[in-house]
Amino acid sequence: MLVNKRTRVVTGLAVAVTIASITAGWAKPDSEFVNLKVLPKDVSSKILQHIMIDEFEDGLGVNCAFCHAEQKGSHKLDYVSDAKPEKQIARSMMRMTLKLNARYFQVHRPGLGDPGLVVTCTTCHNGKPMPGE
Repeated sequence: MLVNKRTRVVTGLAVAVTIASITAGWAKPDSEFVNLKVLPKDVSSKILQHIMIDEFEDGLGVNCAFCHAEQKGSHKLDYVSDAKPEKQIARSMMRMTLKLNARYFQVHRPGLGDPGLVVTCTTCHNGKPMPGE
């Protein structure tokens, strides 16, 4: 009886360890995006693409290189770099639109790219890099 009880305990522990190691592999990986200061760290690539294309490109009439610097020795963009001041300005504008939506339009927990936002980039920029151009 004692051997049978030990066998069950050892088997149970082995099963528990195996299940724990398998499910640990299912944990959501850290975001592939680095240096996000306003956007959520776990933003999906689909939502990020929507924000960058529909909000920034369409709302300001610019492309990615407007805010993102080129990698040294290459024409590829360095999305992590904060070298261009336009990127910091964009972050300030994102914070501003979120605050405006929450404070004056009672948008509960506003997030960039949400369809319920009243104030967006297009509200002021209207497809131009500088409002009022």
